[in-house]
Amino acid sequence: MQFPNARILIFAKAPQPGKVKTRLISRLGEAGASEFHEACIRHSVERRSGANLAPVVLYATPDATAPFFKELTIDYPIQLADQQGSGLGERMLSAARESLQSADAVLLTGTDAPALLNTHLQQALTRLQEGADVVMQPASDGGYVMLGARCAYPELFEDMPWGGDEVARLTRERCRLLELDLFELPLCWDIDRSEDYDRLLAQGGLSTFRD
Repeated sequence: MQFPNARILIFAKAPQPGKVKTRLISRLGEAGASEFHEACIRHSVERRSGANLAPVVLYATPDATAPFFKELTIDYPIQLADQQGSGLGERMLSAARESLQSADAVLLTGTDAPALLNTHLQQALTRLQEGADVVMQPASDGGYVMLGARCAYPELFEDMPWGGDEVARLTRERCRLLELDLFELPLCWDIDRSEDYDRLLAQGGLSTFRD
C-alpha cells in the first residue's frame, strides 16, 4: 500500500428509492435512480479499494447497518462508519476529525464522479505528503469532487452552501484567509442532472472508467 498512514473516505447514502439521485428521478424513476446510485457506490468502492493507495473507509448515512453496505464489506477490503452530524458539512468535518486521529492525511470523496481517477487521488496524497495543507479537485458545477487535508479545518466545512455553485470558490477563499497551502487538481465532472447522465452514457457508462 502506497500511503498506509492516509485514509480515503467515501461518503454515501443508502440506496433508498425516492431519497437518492432525486434530480434523476424524472428520467429514471425512483427505483431506477436508486439502482443507479447503488451502482455508483459499488463502482467507487471497487476502484478505490482496488487501487491499494490507502485504507478506505465508507461513511454511510443514515447508518452503516443497511444490508447493501454490509455486503460491500464482504466483497471489498473496506471499513464502515456512520456519518455523524446534522448536515453535510458537519458530517464531513466529523469524519475528517475521526480519521485524522489515526491517519496523517485524509481524502474526502463521494460516489458520483466516475471521472475522478485513482491517479488524481495518488497525486493528491503525494502533495499532502510533500507538505500541502489542502488539496481540492473542483467540479464543473462549482463544487468539488475531492477534498484532502492533513488537519480538520472547521472553516472549510461550516456555513458552506452545499449543492450550490460557490463551494469551490469559497473553499479557495477560506484557504487563502487561513494562509493554507492549497493545491488544485484539474476540473472534474460529476453526475447530478439528466445532462450529466447523458454525458456518462455517451462515454460508455460506468464500466468505461477503470484505472
